[in-house]
Amino acid sequence: MRRATGARVQAEGLTLATREGPVYTDVGFTAVPGTLTVFQADSGGGRSALLLTLTGRMRPSEGSLHVDGHPLPRRARAVRRISSLGLMDGVNAPDERLRIREHLSEGLMLRASPAARGLADEAMDAADLGGLDRRALVRDLSTFERRRLGVALALLSEPRLLAVDDVDGGLGPDHQAAMWRTLQRLSEEGLTVVAACADADAWEEVRGPGTRKPVPLSQGSGSSGTPEKAGGHRGRA
Repeated sequence: MRRATGARVQAEGLTLATREGPVYTDVGFTAVPGTLTVFQADSGGGRSALLLTLTGRMRPSEGSLHVDGHPLPRRARAVRRISSLGLMDGVNAPDERLRIREHLSEGLMLRASPAARGLADEAMDAADLGGLDRRALVRDLSTFERRRLGVALALLSEPRLLAVDDVDGGLGPDHQAAMWRTLQRLSEEGLTVVAACADADAWEEVRGPGTRKPVPLSQGSGSSGTPEKAGGHRGRA
């Protein structure tokens, strides 16, 4: 699995606003290959919208954003080819009626190029799901297993930029720490990883040279709780 070279992300003054108000405002940071960058905000605090913007799936209102040298939103298609999203509610939630192996097969078929033999095994191992029965239905998985499955499915495209939302949602401290360790290991293997969470306490366990302190996206009044209509956010890395 190609994880040797991540993508450089450069954002300056990045802002997204809707008729209901700002979703996130004045976000500026640089992420390089082999690093884990974390944004922190409550649900509805703009974090999902920011990750969608960074991966070329949502247009910002203002600011400058380059991923691997590609200016966004003009080169959004190119950025989508080299980036992947972990599990994000309302965007790419797995079909609960399907089995794990069916989702893996679908992910391999959606690749832009033929997959190398064993890629599904490598992706599951990388997400620390190597021992999970792939005959299991998604609806029978725990929240922790679903979160990891989202990472495994994202890795099937062999991305250079991996964005993972809601890392801590619905998880206890031990499982939160385990998720952070997985993301930290993936970044150490060469990926550029950008993640978002509400509670960054468990992140402290993986803090190191390649992980910066979580960047808060502060939430103002009027948030609706959805990426499209969240209100009043400011954050700068």
